[in-house]
Amino acid sequence: MSDGTDRTSLEERRRGLASVDLERAAERLADEFAGVFNRETVERLLHDSVASLGAGTVQSFVPLLAERFARERLGALARTERKVATTMPSVLFLCTHNAGRSQMAAGWLKHLSGGRALVYSGGSEPGNEVNPVAIEAMAEVGIDIAGEYPKPWTDEVIRSVDVVVTMGCGDACPVFPGIRYVDWEVEDPAGQGLGAVRRIRDDVEQRVRSLLGELGVAAE
Repeated sequence: MSDGTDRTSLEERRRGLASVDLERAAERLADEFAGVFNRETVERLLHDSVASLGAGTVQSFVPLLAERFARERLGALARTERKVATTMPSVLFLCTHNAGRSQMAAGWLKHLSGGRALVYSGGSEPGNEVNPVAIEAMAEVGIDIAGEYPKPWTDEVIRSVDVVVTMGCGDACPVFPGIRYVDWEVEDPAGQGLGAVRRIRDDVEQRVRSLLGELGVAAE
């Protein structure tokens, strides 16, 4: 058998496994959102999430990440449509690649809020991976963002939040009426060394602490 045939066969097996994984993901999400959304809505958002993650995502991780992304979007849509209620404030952090600043900000808000705020992040042009130096800098202060992944902003999430914090995405950042927007001038950690990223990390921490105060959430 030729190498070309071997590669084709391997790719077909991978697609088959991915299809099975997505079917299982759809079943889990349908069970989780039973009584909130029908199976058709769940599958639509799941498959759209697969397409949204882009070619840069490692293909073996696509079903897992798509399930996480779809779960986030379904939860946001449920809140927007008032199918579930929450009193927690919600924040979306946006930057260009969702690989550095917005991921660090989301990590800080999750950590400092102690689960008393809903936190999202996204990018106008999502990168392929979270900046490894940002991961290292955040790990130094006990915050693990290694499991995060770049993803685009979506209408469901934006319409569900109280505050959108933009960081460097300029005119590409979406604007919806009735939502509070805050722009942070934060240096981009892309291509920076650990020392510079530490300073960015600390700058973001102070901004997040101030935002939590405005939202009435005591930082831990």
